Amino acid sequence: MTQTGKIIVLGLSLSSSWGNGHATTFRALLRGVKDAGSYHVQFLERDVPWYGRQRDLLVPDFCDLDFYSSLGELMDRYSHQFIEADAIVIGSYVPDGVKVIDAICALQPCRLCFYDIDTPVTLAKLDRGDEEYIARRQIPCFDVYFSFTGGRTLVRLSDEFGAKRPQALYCAVDLDLYRNTSERQEWDLGYLGTYSGDRQPTLQKLLIEPARKLPDRRFVIAGPGYPDPGAWPSNVEHIEHLPPSAHASFYSRQRFTLNVTRSDMVQAGWSPSVRLFEAAACRTPLITDWWDGIDSLFPPNEAIVIARTCSDVITTLTSTNETERQAISDLAYRCVENDHSGHARARTFIEAIESIEPRGSLAPKHLGQHLPI
Repeated sequence: MTQTGKIIVLGLSLSSSWGNGHATTFRALLRGVKDAGSYHVQFLERDVPWYGRQRDLLVPDFCDLDFYSSLGELMDRYSHQFIEADAIVIGSYVPDGVKVIDAICALQPCRLCFYDIDTPVTLAKLDRGDEEYIARRQIPCFDVYFSFTGGRTLVRLSDEFGAKRPQALYCAVDLDLYRNTSERQEWDLGYLGTYSGDRQPTLQKLLIEPARKLPDRRFVIAGPGYPDPGAWPSNVEHIEHLPPSAHASFYSRQRFTLNVTRSDMVQAGWSPSVRLFEAAACRTPLITDWWDGIDSLFPPNEAIVIARTCSDVITTLTSTNETERQAISDLAYRCVENDHSGHARARTFIEAIESIEPRGSLAPKHLGQHLPI
């Protein structure tokens, strides 16, 4: 199919998955957009040293990837393209995000969208007056506010923050990249995630403590930032960083994998982690903490195991036979295949953009008062 339109995405990172979940989210979504065939995507990423040293995708085959060093360079090089593009999508945590939004709004682009990959965090920050990457006044300027969080958060975005069209756009998984590798199982339970203080108590309860009580079982935690891995039990292995290319192998070598949700996302509900979909795509059964909405994605205790205590994890690891384990993983895979692939998410993304009537001006007149250049 001939690509007839252009979408420009400004995101935190596409090139590096180090310490963030944005890269894998964008990769699955934009590969789905490319395969749909109707749009060419250009991704613009701020060139920052901490991602520059840890890049695991320099030349994507599903979009153009360009780097810029400052807001001034961004606008000097791309202003004309912003005006001509069919849609511009700005993501959460883009450096100098408030200034970037103001500058692009002032160009009166055809369609302007925001993709919040951190919605509960964003709203909590705005409630505190913290406008690190988006200002409260800017939310009504977007034609669509794509949100990683659904449910009641969409109502709040509309009623409290003036979002014109809040649209749930959960993370997704690329089924071509995430599949079972048929490797020998090495660990009874594993966890993949960057250290986060608010997740640590749950990780302690649902993995570290079970490891202490099951010294004959093997556990693994993959991710950077953990302050004292040496204090973990000896049967807990630590992998400092695991690039996306190694995720499928990592999941495939586990009997079960653990999902732990950040506290803001637990409170908001309807905030699935990409790790849920990745593990399910690799046919590794999931153990997860509870939050509102999880049962709409995976039938509890049929496609996923809900754990609230250390004992719940221990029972699952010691009492689940192979037939039961396989049944859980098979149903979870079907849920992801039908509803949470990159292709499925891309259809939602494109349909939302195409439902917007192109306009000449998206920004209120007062917004230009904040223009930084």
